[in-house]
Amino acid sequence: MALADLRPLGVDEIVNPQPREERVAVNGAELVYFEWRGAGHGPTVLLVHATGFHARCWDGVVRALGGDFERVVALDMRGHGRSSKMPPYDWRQFGADLAAFAEALDLDGAIGVGHSMGGHSAVQAATTAPDRFSRLLLVDPVILAPDAYRTMISFASAEEHPVSRRRDRWASAEAMIERFEDRHPFSLWDRSVLEDYCRHGLAPAADGDGFALACPPLVEASIYLGSAGRDIGPMVAALPHPVVVLRAKRKAQRDGDMDFSQSPTWENLAAAFPNGRDVYLPELTHFIPMQRPDLVAEHIRALRADAADSA
Repeated sequence: MALADLRPLGVDEIVNPQPREERVAVNGAELVYFEWRGAGHGPTVLLVHATGFHARCWDGVVRALGGDFERVVALDMRGHGRSSKMPPYDWRQFGADLAAFAEALDLDGAIGVGHSMGGHSAVQAATTAPDRFSRLLLVDPVILAPDAYRTMISFASAEEHPVSRRRDRWASAEAMIERFEDRHPFSLWDRSVLEDYCRHGLAPAADGDGFALACPPLVEASIYLGSAGRDIGPMVAALPHPVVVLRAKRKAQRDGDMDFSQSPTWENLAAAFPNGRDVYLPELTHFIPMQRPDLVAEHIRALRADAADSA
């Protein structure tokens, strides 16, 4: 089924179901996840966030699905959100955690949806536990061209990484929203997603004075360091699952590794999968789920329809 054949949801059909919060022990860490139940049918949709984000950044996608699903699960990866702040923060660990999480929930042919680091992890998990997944939607998954892994810039320590200097302390979520709403790239985001990012991305500060980022800057910096050299090209080449790759705009040279106005994803990634399809979105930045949660929801529905047609 093509996207053009899908009926867009009306405003009165878009709902905001409140998820159930659960916990599961995986590879020595306690992972928190959120589960929504809808009135639709089809495989479980597993949503995996990007570095520095959290599970509730997917609320906008869930709203756009409008209850047209049976089960959606989004998790806080280790170091993020309400999950354990427990190293290692190597990207191989995130892939292993996601595979173990799919096993722990006894998923059967789930549609894996991963943004940025979450997409990278989804490929690893589908390779490790192939029966747990049926299809993947990789949203600008930061899987680089093979040569790029040999020239990646690495920092000596997390303290040297620029992300470690992010503002960590906030008086309230409202103060964080007000600070970001007019700043690039947050100004491009769907307003409700920005609010979800801020309201669910803070935790009470340990000293009782205000709120702190639920993914501490040093943890986030460590995760970026843990991405260096994590070439999963052999996994890509061997993965038989249908894969759709959404890519944001790209130019010949990004303005540094932290330039997320541009896509860091290899432009030939989809072709490297045995059953991959590329969707180029030059009007969007790397933060596709934040700008267009409705578009991500459309692609999820298309993958579900494709799974039903193939059954």
